[in-house]
Amino acid sequence: MKLLRRKEGPSLDSRLAALLEAAELAEGRLPEEAVSGARTVAERAGVRRTLSIDHTVAALAGATGSGKSSLYNALAGTDLAAVGVVRPTTSAAQAALWDGEGSGPLLDWLDIPQRHPATSASDLSGLVLLDLPDHDSIQVSHRLEVDRLVELVDLLVWVVDPQKYADAALHDRYLRRLAAHRGVMLVVLNQVDRLPDSAVDRCLRDLRRLLDEDGLAGVPVLAVSARTGAGLAELRALLNDRVAERKSWSTRLAADIATAAARLGAPEEAPAGQAKDRALTAALCEAAGVPLVVEAVAKGHRHRAVVATGWPVTRWIRKLRPDPLRRLRIGTMAPVGGPVGGPVGELPAGGSSGKSAASSGQGPGAEVVGRTSVPAASAVQRARVETAIRDVGEAAAADLPGPWAAAVRQAARSRSQELTDAVDRVVATTSAGATRRPRWWRAVNVLQWVVFAAMVAGALWLGGLFGMDYLRLPQPPLPTVGVVPWPTVLLVGGALAGVLIALLSRLAAWAGGRRRARRTARALRTAVGRVGDDLVLAPVRAELDRYARFTEALTRARA
Repeated sequence: MKLLRRKEGPSLDSRLAALLEAAELAEGRLPEEAVSGARTVAERAGVRRTLSIDHTVAALAGATGSGKSSLYNALAGTDLAAVGVVRPTTSAAQAALWDGEGSGPLLDWLDIPQRHPATSASDLSGLVLLDLPDHDSIQVSHRLEVDRLVELVDLLVWVVDPQKYADAALHDRYLRRLAAHRGVMLVVLNQVDRLPDSAVDRCLRDLRRLLDEDGLAGVPVLAVSARTGAGLAELRALLNDRVAERKSWSTRLAADIATAAARLGAPEEAPAGQAKDRALTAALCEAAGVPLVVEAVAKGHRHRAVVATGWPVTRWIRKLRPDPLRRLRIGTMAPVGGPVGGPVGELPAGGSSGKSAASSGQGPGAEVVGRTSVPAASAVQRARVETAIRDVGEAAAADLPGPWAAAVRQAARSRSQELTDAVDRVVATTSAGATRRPRWWRAVNVLQWVVFAAMVAGALWLGGLFGMDYLRLPQPPLPTVGVVPWPTVLLVGGALAGVLIALLSRLAAWAGGRRRARRTARALRTAVGRVGDDLVLAPVRAELDRYARFTEALTRARA
């Protein structure tokens, strides 16, 4: 035969830890009153767990004239509390102890100086019964004392009378707010000896209805008379059951934790949140002048190709024109801290004020200092970036509660001031690789100089022949290619070959510039996207993760 075991919920310790975690995560996001309240509950619960758990502290609470003190004396078996017609008669809480050995630290924590041993039957061993001041007393100090002890005691016994059991002050200020504590609550209708039996039944039914409306369905309701002793046996038996279980203290703490967690909010599943990173990347690229940089990469590649592979006779003219990338101060800023040569595209962490410092993309550890000369973003471009950042926050916060939604939107903007420097830095870093020279440029350059040397040799040879002819010197034998003399072949062929090589190189450079521009555009989009991810999306993800951990902790605390 299989034994069925009831699944146990989280322990009190784990729920306390979860409440503290939720309060910590909610710091700065939820109202301070709710956060500090959760911490107070956790602190109070931690202290109560270290005190005597063999004693159950029950408090008689009620309004002026409800007969609390009379009921207190009747249960204690002696006149410990003053009873009279002058109101209020109870000015400070006092305790009646049934087997009170070891309860001293607990009563010290409750700040109850007046302690008396009870003389009634010992079947309530372990009970500490408090007689509280009137919760509707004209003395503010009395009301404050009631409020303080209502939050601390293990078991609440609300004493009402037939005339004031429906008092709004009792229901609105206490009973309805303590609906989560119905497991540690009793309601006693006192002074029933003043009513006929039929009226007692009507009062009990009406009181039951009011309690159900307060969310206290299932809370025991007893009719007693402290004067005649009617119903006292039932009340004593019920108190004995609660004391014998030794669970009221933990039930009370569990209810406190659940109430504090409810004030922090209802646990909800954290939304996935759509980041809209493409729109953000596009806006950042436009504001950073990426299209301008990409165009400069293509033009700069062609410019440097002509300088490196052009016909030596005319290439110097190209050098008079400025390099498009040099005009943007890309690939030309002073290197600091590393050699030349290596991969590109690494984005250093952090931002800078007034300047951009980035790896030159020409070596691990190499760093260039300064800013690019890319034109600053226009007002329209800045507005598009701000709109994209706002859209990121709104999309991520769409399904969040108000305070958390505000925190997510703030997280999206939290590092937006760093975007300008960071994007400029990454543009310089990633674009720096566009200044590297292809290897074929060197080979073509060597070939051009060889052809140029042949042309110069042909020119000098012909010049020598003309000189000898002018001086009427005998002509040396002249080799030919077919019918064309070699000096002419070298001069004309060198010139034509140089021009042809330059034209072919320029075509190759045009195609290479387009390829390099496309690669640079992809690399820039990726790098700028990483900046947006680091400075905008990452804080949003962190806030969403914080909310997810908060809801998880809140769920554990309320279990």
